[in-house]
Amino acid sequence: MTRFPPDYEQRVYSGWLGKCIGVRFGAPLEGWTYDEIARNVGELAGYLRDREDKLFGPDDDTSMPLILIRALEDHGPDPKLSATQIGQTWLNYLGDGHGTIWWGGYGVSSEHTAYVNLANGIPAPRSGSIAQNGAALAEQIGGQIFSDIWGLVAPDNPELASALAEAASSVSHDRNGIYGGRFIAAMVSRAFTESDPAELVEAGLRQIPAECEYARVIRAVRDFHRRHQDDWRACYAFIRDNFGYDKYPGPVNIIPNAGVVAMALLYGGGDFSRAIRIANMAGWDTDCNAGNVGAIMGVAVGPEGIGEEWRAPINDLLIASGIIGTRNLITIPQCADLFCHLAYDMAGLEWEPRPRCHFRYPGSTCNFRASGERGRAIELRNSGNGTLKAAIRKLRRKGEIRIYTRTYYHVDELASNYYGAEFTPLIFPGQRVTAQVYLPDGAPDSVVAAIYVRDGATGRLHKANGTPLRPGSWHDLTFRVPPIENPLLSEVGITLSNLGPLWDAGAIHIGSLDWDGDPEYSIDFSREQPGRGPAPGWSHLRGYWRLEDGAYHGSGPGLCESYTGDVRWRDYALEITLIPITGQYHNVNVRVQGAMRSYAFGLAPEGRIALYKNEGGYHQVASAAFPWRHGESYTLTVKAKGTRLTAWASGPEGKSSLEWADLGARPYLNGQIGLSTWHGSHTEFRSVFICQA
Repeated sequence: MTRFPPDYEQRVYSGWLGKCIGVRFGAPLEGWTYDEIARNVGELAGYLRDREDKLFGPDDDTSMPLILIRALEDHGPDPKLSATQIGQTWLNYLGDGHGTIWWGGYGVSSEHTAYVNLANGIPAPRSGSIAQNGAALAEQIGGQIFSDIWGLVAPDNPELASALAEAASSVSHDRNGIYGGRFIAAMVSRAFTESDPAELVEAGLRQIPAECEYARVIRAVRDFHRRHQDDWRACYAFIRDNFGYDKYPGPVNIIPNAGVVAMALLYGGGDFSRAIRIANMAGWDTDCNAGNVGAIMGVAVGPEGIGEEWRAPINDLLIASGIIGTRNLITIPQCADLFCHLAYDMAGLEWEPRPRCHFRYPGSTCNFRASGERGRAIELRNSGNGTLKAAIRKLRRKGEIRIYTRTYYHVDELASNYYGAEFTPLIFPGQRVTAQVYLPDGAPDSVVAAIYVRDGATGRLHKANGTPLRPGSWHDLTFRVPPIENPLLSEVGITLSNLGPLWDAGAIHIGSLDWDGDPEYSIDFSREQPGRGPAPGWSHLRGYWRLEDGAYHGSGPGLCESYTGDVRWRDYALEITLIPITGQYHNVNVRVQGAMRSYAFGLAPEGRIALYKNEGGYHQVASAAFPWRHGESYTLTVKAKGTRLTAWASGPEGKSSLEWADLGARPYLNGQIGLSTWHGSHTEFRSVFICQA
């Protein structure tokens, strides 16, 4: 059985925080050797950043785990989750040839190779096996670097954590590649109740074969440390000489880096900062190694063991990459909530739902920021009592302070985007925003608060009517975002205004911020600004998507699809105007839950319209005659309410409709919206309108 320690949730948060810190710390030096780091950088103390005004972009070390963990959500919280199910999760959430993983080439990148195998009908675990791909490819580092999450959802249960890690690692790796996943997951799991690094290493060793090469390097590092406990550099030289890159095939073999992870843990002596610095200064796959060490040590030391110098620059923000754009901008507390929820489900325990933004984790900030005119918030910090405390200075009469979190980023705001993040706004017009705020005793009674959103496309603020705040009281704020044309809502938060004399100094507390409901807005693509890749606010699975000639164009071989909106959306009506340019498949998608789960409706071959369900592949569920022609404009409308879909098409030839109820075992009751053009078609999409059903 999984045993949940009393501080389980806090340690999940600090473990994932440690992972993100380690990855960010190591990423600028990825691929450097120890000698190159020592000669060009010297002793590492903190983050290396090229641009202080840019955000740290997505990295495969954090993006891929956030996809793998969804297998427990999509296939049920089963401790016996299979490699086949995790392989299906790959196909559902990975873009074809872009984002999330290193697309280094078939036969070069283990993950790229596994994806192509899966997409062409080679199931997991054969997709990552030595029998299929050879040992050099199967024993690269990927099985190790994505496996921290399995320890986070199986606290103090190394056997379960290792079994889940093996199922996940075997999709793309084999033998030592799998053993690395088992080793890391076991140490993360054990760290919930054991903080001694030497004991954690032994816990990992117990979950892998004693005679394997992976165990040999770990034991060698352990034994060296016992003889030379004060000189990690001598240990590094030992690893380099006996287990270095020159001893193993492939671009990033797992064995040398496994040695570095063990070395950093042992010589770190239980200190988070020292451990990740050693992992980074040793070189090789620095972001992977520091990320694994950060996750293990983060769980072991808890939030209080991670210094503010590591936490403040991150501000709880994680940029990820996958085809669900709303999951590419996520906070570390939201990740922790997801992991805890799945762990509780797997253990048969009840999980208490949380708002999107809350401050229950020690030191958490949920990527909140502040700005103002005629007043300022001089500090935002966690109060230690489950709130975000904003210290206020000199809020003048008719001044305003905004305390907010970002809900959309443009890729130009990232320092790099090698792993291809595509963002969808987290909030949309029509949705209802709620917040809880507290004004302490001693504050003036002239302070007014209101929820607001900012439209990043225009810079305009949309704000609720102000609510007067009573000192010494909690207040519930609400706001329904009004319908907006071509929205790109980039922040949501609370404004504070002062209607009285100068408020010289004080504070306000935010307890939570959340939003829900179905959307109402419209898009005219002729008003969007062209750029590289999909239209702003859209992600894509496959194909060539671009804004040109006043429309959003999609074309290419296979199933080419582009998505926006929130997977949580439920009942809505969607109207699309399009022009079929060439080919026979021109569709709109609803209830999109990834590349392998959605409904589609559109113009079909032989002068028909058709409705499809995607269950690991599309199959037609209804059709009707509709003699459409290339080059004409058509309006497609789909209404999704409960299990029933009503769809109709209209154009110069008239109108035709379909109605179908999904009475199967697993109807899709929620999901994004999308546009799709299949099998070599080219479709010109002109406009989008969505509203509540």
